[in-house]
Amino acid sequence: MSTPERGSRDLLVRLVRPYRGRVAAAMTLALVENALGVITPLLIAAGIDIGLPAAHAGDWAPLAWIIAGYAGAGVLSALTKHAFLRYSGRIAQRMLLDLRRLLFGRILGSSQSFHESYGSGPLVSRMTNDIEALNDLLEMGLDGLFSALLSTVACVAAMLWLDLPLGLVVLACLAPMWPLVRWFLRWSRHNYRRVRAVKSTLTGELMSTLDNMRAVKSFRVQDRSESAVAAADREYLSAKSATGSVNGRFTGSVVLLGNLTLVLVIGIGAARIAAGMLPLGELAAFLLYVQRLFDPIDELASFANAYSSASTALEKVAELLRSPVSLPATDRPVPLPTVAGKTMRLNSVRFRYRREGPWVLDGLTLDLAPGHSVALVGPTGAGKSTIAKLLARFYDPDEGAVTMDGIDLRSVADPELRRAVVLVPQEPFLFSGTVADNIGFGDPAADRDAIIRAARTVGAHEFIAALPEGYDTDLHRRGARLSAGQRQLVSLARVVLADPPVLILDEATAALDAAAERTVRAATATVLSGRTALVIAHRLSTVAETDRVVVLDGGRVVEDGPPAQLAAEDGRFAMLLRSASTGAADATPLIAPRNEPVRTEQETAP
Repeated sequence: MSTPERGSRDLLVRLVRPYRGRVAAAMTLALVENALGVITPLLIAAGIDIGLPAAHAGDWAPLAWIIAGYAGAGVLSALTKHAFLRYSGRIAQRMLLDLRRLLFGRILGSSQSFHESYGSGPLVSRMTNDIEALNDLLEMGLDGLFSALLSTVACVAAMLWLDLPLGLVVLACLAPMWPLVRWFLRWSRHNYRRVRAVKSTLTGELMSTLDNMRAVKSFRVQDRSESAVAAADREYLSAKSATGSVNGRFTGSVVLLGNLTLVLVIGIGAARIAAGMLPLGELAAFLLYVQRLFDPIDELASFANAYSSASTALEKVAELLRSPVSLPATDRPVPLPTVAGKTMRLNSVRFRYRREGPWVLDGLTLDLAPGHSVALVGPTGAGKSTIAKLLARFYDPDEGAVTMDGIDLRSVADPELRRAVVLVPQEPFLFSGTVADNIGFGDPAADRDAIIRAARTVGAHEFIAALPEGYDTDLHRRGARLSAGQRQLVSLARVVLADPPVLILDEATAALDAAAERTVRAATATVLSGRTALVIAHRLSTVAETDRVVVLDGGRVVEDGPPAQLAAEDGRFAMLLRSASTGAADATPLIAPRNEPVRTEQETAP
């Protein structure tokens, strides 16, 4: 058995294990139902061979009792079938709920590197398409599998008991089923693996296009997106067609085999009746058993088809659950000291994103003093974002350590670390929901008054109050109803509510116009006050809001000091300032004393 197949079966066993008792009870109901199904052909045989001759002789009692028994068996069979379907359906949905929770918890607990390498398309496909395939299996599986297996065994046993020679003929006719089933399972699984892979690709293409619709339209690449989706659609059609072809061949073969067996049984049975070796009623019962034998086999084919689809889906889910957690949790977490300010330190850190890739940081040491803000400045690829990710523990260093108050972040419990360190990305993400909901993410226990105070702190209350429904205005997907500056203010209000001692800010003004930048910079200054903060500065004017500037190049610190001091020296930072000021209408410096306003590039442009 291959590793993917073993993984899918192990996962299925893992899901069933907590419900062993309930599954046994469901099997008991299925056993009762099938036992009743086996009895009814025997009652028909008795009615033909015993009841009808007695009635013809004037004694209707035997036939009446046989008819009553048949009716009672039918009613009891219907009741047990109803109970089985309701009970097994509940078990199946509970198992699916367990799987959804297990899978989503695994996704939430995965590191940033996992999400960056795996992609959102496959993850969405795992949570939707693959779990839906398992749902199809469980909906028909407990019913189809149990009933088909029990019915097959019961029918064969009943036929052998009724007439051994004729029963052996039926068993001989069943012999071709074994290679036929093996062929079907092999090709069905192969085709469904292809279907799952193509469906995941198709989901990824759709999500990529929808998430970047502005860029798609701006760069006029609708044709490329349409071609990519169309190609995935064609591949999906081809895979599904191949699956349908295999299903058709298998089902047709089963039907043909069943009909040939029925014809053979009729011929041999008629000869045995003519020879006086088989009663007519027993032949009628035998024919019913043959029919019921191949009907479950057809159900088994449907189950095998659903199982092939679900098992390939489970292979994908099991693969996701088996994928290593890049940032394992510590078994013995160390609590952080209860001090107001937090000291952050990167101590001789070396880091690279790939095992054989270049070092992004090579022996970097950097201290962040309590209550002080540090601006990171440097060219693209210097390591600014990498430092932010390490401080937030989205990644762990390959060598060295990242510490908070002297404690390695790898020794801190994740919930405590997330309360202490908050990273605000350059493009703030707003969830679907109201303004109050989005601010409230900073502290789920906060009431409306606390949310409003946080908004007032960053200067967001006025525009929020002017929205159609104020704080109850639905922002739609990703805050589409707000401007870029307004989204940043909501994001900063969320930080105020969370009140983390350590803040990492990927500059919030990089994509704003001059008016919005002034508002957001004022809010940023408020949020940074009194916190240990790291600011990734894309615009050099941002460093005026910080206490210290660190200039990076090639993963190393090349300059470090107060903004005004570095601006006055003839170093790398001063050179960057001169480059940023080129073309300005006046000579107003980008770095001003902390108590004076700073003019931005837009403000100084002609």
